[in-house]
This record gives sequence, structure tokens and C-alpha cells, in this order.
Amino acid sequence: MPLLSWTLTAVLACCTLAGASAQKLSDERVVLQTTKGDLELAFYPEVAPQTVRHILRLARRGLYNTNHFFRVDKGFVAQVADVVGGRTAPMDAHQKAIASDSVQGEFSELKHVRGTLSMARYDDPNSGTSSFSILLGPAPHLDSKYAVFGRMVAGEEVLSAMEAMPTRKEGMFVMPNERLTILSSYVKEPYEASTSECILELRETKHRADGLAVEIEKTRQKRLPGM
Repeated sequence: MPLLSWTLTAVLACCTLAGASAQKLSDERVVLQTTKGDLELAFYPEVAPQTVRHILRLARRGLYNTNHFFRVDKGFVAQVADVVGGRTAPMDAHQKAIASDSVQGEFSELKHVRGTLSMARYDDPNSGTSSFSILLGPAPHLDSKYAVFGRMVAGEEVLSAMEAMPTRKEGMFVMPNERLTILSSYVKEPYEASTSECILELRETKHRADGLAVEIEKTRQKRLPGM
């Protein structure tokens, strides 16, 4: 490749990554605990607010539990199945109501690169429900046509393990031979980290206060013996 062409390609790649990283990530994170390990997802509430609220609502109601990645196409996408039909656990009436909700297509200029979270949909641009993909490589043909709503922030080794799974082709989909189950999932709330830090600080403060009380008592006994 000529030096100028290589340089332009590198600059464009850097600009794409810089644009994505410049977007503010939400404090809430969703962790998908799969049979291959944990994937931690963060979101772009300023880019796709409806989609982010919807995904968090699904996760908080446990709707991704017992679901699976029905599609793992190396270098392209790992796609989570729609929770209606994808889960093995039954849903109650409240979960069914949420699972049937759809969101408006929130298309942006953010690029589809490895780690991007992209909302799945049918031909109707406003038909996204609960299925979404984690990109396994660049997919510029999806840009501005599918809603980018976040990115994976931990679990790269898990993605690599998923890509290494034996697969089969069924129609347009490349699917893993064995079920890639989401055993459980949970939302990491923003207060969890700060609460832990506060607890540690309180313990340290109490420890220092206890030590100070002991020193005060020793001093009192030295200066005021018999009291």
C-alpha cells in the first residue's frame, strides 16, 4: 500500500475511534454473564436515549436471563436473540409487556467498529425490540442505518472465545453449534462504587477515632492518675 494511502487510512481509523470515545458513557452498566464469561456493556444516553432506557429496563426486569447469542459471525457480529423466543425461562405478564415494546430508530454518525452495541431491527426502522449486536469488526454498511447505543467496555477475551466457537450457516446467519447462553445478567448501578468507597472511608475514620480515644485515655491516666 502506498505510504500516503496507508497514512490516510490510519488517520481515518483514529478519527473514528476518537469520535466514539468522545461520547459520554452512562454510569449504568449491564453485565451479561455467559457460558464463555462476562461481558460488560456501557451506553450512550445522549446519542440514543430511548434505546438506552429500553435496554436498561429489559435488563432490570431480568429479561436477558436464560437468553442466548444465536448468531456469532467472526469479524462481523455477535447477536443477542430477541427475548421473546430466545429465553428458556417463562415470562410473567409484566415481562411480556416490556418485551413487546419497540423503540424508534435513533440513527447517528457513530461508526460500527469492534465492541459497538447496535440495535437489531426488521425493515421498519422503528421495529427494534430486545435483540442487539456486539460488533466483532468494522461494518461501515451498517452506519447510519442501525442505531449505535453503546459499547462493550470489558470482556474482550470473552468475545475472542465466542469467535473461536465452531459454527454453522443457516440461511443468512452464521450460528454457533452449541447454545451460547446468557446465564444471568444484572445492572451495575452508579451508586454501587461510591457506596463501597463511603463504607471503606467510614471504617477508616472509625478506626482512627478508636485509636485516638485510646491515646486520650492513656494521656488522661498519666496526667490524672487515680481518676
